[in-house]
Amino acid sequence: MSDSLAPDSVEPLLRGRFGSPYLYEQSCESTQALLDSELPEGAVAACEEQTAGRGRLGRRWQAPAGTGVLCSVLLRPPANRRAPELSLIGGMAVADCVEDVLGLSAQVKWPNDVMVNRRKVAGVLAEARGGSVVLGIGINVNQRREELPPTQTPVGSLLTIDGVPRERAPILAGLLSRLEQQYGRWCQGGLDAVYPTLGARDFLRGRKVAVNGTSGYAIGIVRSGGLEVDVAGERRIVESGNVTYER
Repeated sequence: MSDSLAPDSVEPLLRGRFGSPYLYEQSCESTQALLDSELPEGAVAACEEQTAGRGRLGRRWQAPAGTGVLCSVLLRPPANRRAPELSLIGGMAVADCVEDVLGLSAQVKWPNDVMVNRRKVAGVLAEARGGSVVLGIGINVNQRREELPPTQTPVGSLLTIDGVPRERAPILAGLLSRLEQQYGRWCQGGLDAVYPTLGARDFLRGRKVAVNGTSGYAIGIVRSGGLEVDVAGERRIVESGNVTYER
């Protein structure tokens, strides 16, 4: 299967303003570093391999060259919106995209993972840069089981979910279209505008969880973007942190 995220494979598939300009490197430390804050909103950087890809809390994001969708998108959110919510907006866009591709339900694990069949297939990282935000996204597409890293949360790829190898360019184009839609709704109406869909995709709802070492039961994502947790009968809103769940 001929498969590439090079401009001649991706640009003909783009239908919105996200992806203009489209920056591409065969290999780079991180697509986050390829985006200059002076570029227009919707600029996208993509590569085949990241040598120093990062997830939340300083974790590494590892994927063999040419197996995943690795990209970053430059956003300029309105001043009246909470930029940390963009991890959830990105997660919803990825879940939409993955569900389109697989035909299977995809969920968002607060605050920034996308799950299918209880396995993490994608992650989102939002980094503020002055008045802009760089949204980094990684989707596991064609990794074989033995190529996936051992992590605290079980991981998978689209290939390990249904056994079908896929071209990545259409997936990236579909992701950017979905992200532009979700981002536009959020810019107009904040998290309230997308909350019904977000609630339906809430992976942790009702699960036994540990947040920053404290055990409880996840009630769900609240309209402020935090995670409501029942800890021994006391309801707490968690705004950030490390969440594990009982499988």
